[in-house]
Amino acid sequence: MRMVRSGFTAVLIFLACVFTAPAQDLPSSAAPPASSPTASPSTAPAQNSGSLPPAALTLNDVLDRVVQREHLFMAQMRHMHPMVETYLQDLKNDSEGNAIPAKDQYFLGRLDMSDGSGGPEDVSFVGQPGFGHRMVTKLTGVYSLHYLPMGFAQMVVLDSDFQKRFYNFTFVRREFLGEIRCLVIDVQPKSGQKVSRFMGRIWVEDQDYNVVRFNGSYYPQPKVNFFFHFDSWRLNMRPGTWLPAYVYSEESNLKTGLTKALHFKAQTRLWGYDLKGLNKNEEFTQILIDSPQSINDQSAAAADAAPIAAERMWERQAEENAVDRLQKIGLLAPSGEVDKILATVVNNLLVTNNIDLQGDIRCRVLLTSPLESFTIGHTIVVSRGLLDVLPDEASLAMVLAHELSHIVLGHHFDTKLAFNDKLFFPDEESFQRLDFKRSSADEEAADTKGLELLKNSPYKDKLGNAGLFLKALQLKGPELPHLIRPHLGNSFAASKSVRMATLLDAAPALDAKRLDQIAALPLGGRIKVDPWTDRVELSKAKPVTLALAREKMEFEITPFFPYLTRVSTGGIEKVALTTGSPSQTEQK
Repeated sequence: MRMVRSGFTAVLIFLACVFTAPAQDLPSSAAPPASSPTASPSTAPAQNSGSLPPAALTLNDVLDRVVQREHLFMAQMRHMHPMVETYLQDLKNDSEGNAIPAKDQYFLGRLDMSDGSGGPEDVSFVGQPGFGHRMVTKLTGVYSLHYLPMGFAQMVVLDSDFQKRFYNFTFVRREFLGEIRCLVIDVQPKSGQKVSRFMGRIWVEDQDYNVVRFNGSYYPQPKVNFFFHFDSWRLNMRPGTWLPAYVYSEESNLKTGLTKALHFKAQTRLWGYDLKGLNKNEEFTQILIDSPQSINDQSAAAADAAPIAAERMWERQAEENAVDRLQKIGLLAPSGEVDKILATVVNNLLVTNNIDLQGDIRCRVLLTSPLESFTIGHTIVVSRGLLDVLPDEASLAMVLAHELSHIVLGHHFDTKLAFNDKLFFPDEESFQRLDFKRSSADEEAADTKGLELLKNSPYKDKLGNAGLFLKALQLKGPELPHLIRPHLGNSFAASKSVRMATLLDAAPALDAKRLDQIAALPLGGRIKVDPWTDRVELSKAKPVTLALAREKMEFEITPFFPYLTRVSTGGIEKVALTTGSPSQTEQK
C-alpha cells in the first residue's frame, strides 16, 4: 500500500465562456443580454467605502478598473513593511535525469516601498552581501550568479507604473482559483518600450478587479542583468484588500553568458502586515483608576516573594520579554491552535515519565523556514520549516523531547533580558542580539535525557520513523547548509552529525525508491501562515497518493497553489461581465 502525504492542493476549476459578440468592445452604456447568467444590476452597492461604478461590460472597462486597483495597491504597499523571506535551491540532474538540490541560499528581511519610487527596498536580518542593493533598472534584476533578494522582492509588483498604453491585452477565459472567479488575461508590453515591463498572464478577481495572481517575467532583458520567471499570488487579507503572500520562481536553463545555465527553484513568502495591530497593548485601554480610599490589597496574604520564587519570577520575566520581542518583530507567531498541538505532545512526554515541572511549559512557532528548535526559559520554540518537513508525530516528539530535556535538566537560561533596555535594538539586529544557543555539553545531555523520555512515552514503538528523518537529514544536509543553519538556537545537523543520533541505529535502511517510506516532507506542506495576523494553523490539504519515487521531494521546494477565498463583507456579490471574442486584443 502506498503512503500518502499532505501538500498544497491546487483547486483550479476551468470554466469555458462562449462569446457571441463581435470582436470589438461594446459601448460601456450597453446593457448585458437578459439571458446572461452572470448579469448583475449596474447599480449594485459597493462593498468598500463609496459607491462602485457600474459593472464592467467590456474588456476595456475591466482594464480601466485593473489599472485603478493596481495604483491603489502600490499606494497601500508604501504604508506596509511585511517580512519577506526567500529560500532558493540550486538544482542538478541525478543519474536518472531528475532535478535534485545541489546547494541553497536564504534571504530574510523587511520589505519597504515607502520611498515613493515604486521599487522595493529590503532591510536584511541575516546580513548577506548585496541585500538592499538597488540595481540601475527600475525593475530590479539579478547580477551574474549572485541571487540578490531585490530580484525576488520585486516579484510582488506587477509594474511600478501599470498603464494600458504600455501593454497589449488579450482576454483568455474565466477561471476559478479556489472560491474566487477570475478573468484570465494575457499581457504583453508594446514594442518600443525603453524600460523592462511585465510579460505574462494575470488573474483578475471579478468583483473589485484586483489582480490576485500574475505569472511570467519582465522584458526586455537588460544587457548585464536578467530577470527570473515567477508565479506571484496575493491573498484577500481585509475587505477589498489583496496583498502579496507567495512567489514561486523557477528556471531550468537560463543562459547567463557564463559557462553554465541557471537551474533553480525558489519560494518567497511575505507576512507581518499588521504588526501594529498584533502588538496593541489592549490592557492599557482597560485600566481602571480607583479613588485612593477604595484601594485595597487584593492578595489573600500580602507578602514578598521568597528567594526561590523571586528567582523563578525573574527568569519568567526574561523569558516573556524575549518572546514578546520576537513576536513584535514578526518572527514568532502569536499563540494559537498549533501551540496546543505541540503542548499535547509535550504533556504526553511529561505524564508518561512522571515528571511534574514547576511552571507551565509553553510552545511557540518561529515563522521562518530554516530547521531549528530551541528553548527560551520554559518556552519551546520550533520553526515553521521544521514542522513542515517532519513526517509524523513520533518525529515531532523527538524534537520536543530534546528541548524539553533542557528544561527538565535545569540548563542555564541567561536572564539578562529581564532588563528591558537589552531589547532596545533595531529589528534587523535580532539575530545578532538574541542568542539561545546551548553548550555542546548541554546538547549532549539533552540528547541522552530526550532518549530516556521517548523510551517511556507512547512514541517508543514508532521511533524508527524519527531515525529515518535523521538519516534523510544527514544525507541531504551537506547540500542544504542554509536550510539547516539556525539563526537563534543550535544546529539540528552539523557536518556529518545530527541531533539525537542514537536513533539512527534503530532506523531501517533509507530507500529512496520505496513509495511507502516517507523520511521527510517537502517545505510548505503542513503549516499555513496568515500573512495579516501572523497566526498559524495546520494545512487542510488532502493527502495525495504518491505515483513516483521522485514525488517524495524530501526537504525540497514546490510551487504554490493556495486556495483563494474572499473576506466576507456581508454586501451583495458583484461580478464582472466581459464581452468580446477570445482572440480580442486591446490596442489602446
